[in-house]
Amino acid sequence: MKTMAKTLTPTVPPTHRHTNTVDLSEQIKAATKDNHVRAENTQLMLSYQKGEITLVQYKVLLCSLYEIYRALEDEMDRNASHPAVAPIYFPQELSRVESLESDLEHFFGSEWRKRVIVPAATQRYGQRLRQIGRENPELLVAHAYTRYLGDLSGGQVLGKITQKSLGLSSKEGLSFFYFPSVSSPNRFKQLYRSRMNSIELTEKEKAAVLEEAVQAFELNIQVFDDLQKMLSVATETADQHKDRSPAAVLPSSPIVQFTVGLCVALATIGVGMYAL
Repeated sequence: MKTMAKTLTPTVPPTHRHTNTVDLSEQIKAATKDNHVRAENTQLMLSYQKGEITLVQYKVLLCSLYEIYRALEDEMDRNASHPAVAPIYFPQELSRVESLESDLEHFFGSEWRKRVIVPAATQRYGQRLRQIGRENPELLVAHAYTRYLGDLSGGQVLGKITQKSLGLSSKEGLSFFYFPSVSSPNRFKQLYRSRMNSIELTEKEKAAVLEEAVQAFELNIQVFDDLQKMLSVATETADQHKDRSPAAVLPSSPIVQFTVGLCVALATIGVGMYAL
């Protein structure tokens, strides 16, 4: 994500200003309350809350987060001067792509790009971000808000849970959870909300942003569910091969078994989702 000086939101005629006195950030919070609860109760997130995240779960999660943030930050960069995007454009403080690249290289090696595999839900999420970046950049506000402020709110706690669950001796592979350019997450979140609430939107645009925020949570829930399905199918497939195949047919390495199962899982889920 490129660093640019932040610009002030251009003034628009009074007739186009929204008259509702409730801040946009509060309206998004209210509109997505139920979706937020559902996202926290997906199996993958429950594993996190219980401190039971596994290395395989974490690695496939990193792959999906990379694809999502790459799409989001590409579109934020491309629309950095848009009046709805400029006030909340904080590339130096918030950019996650480089952090995710570092984490993926740590776990997958220098050729990690060849090993990034994501389910259909992640692909749909990325496609949605690129679509609104082209057609309705003001809707990026909803995705940036739900993603970045969520990461800032729970990042360090989730980072510590991940480190403990995986038995990691250092923070290598955990860069995603940390924001070195943000000295105080709480103060920064206040600044972010203030700048977002300053964005001038018509009533129609504001309604669209609220609807998109709900959609952002739904897309995240679908990603979590798809990842869990992918992992379940991969595990079952690996177990089946382990039980019935001789070593000459399938090497006994757990990594090889997981890779075979993962490919089958992705094919199964991908065909199912795109057939809808």
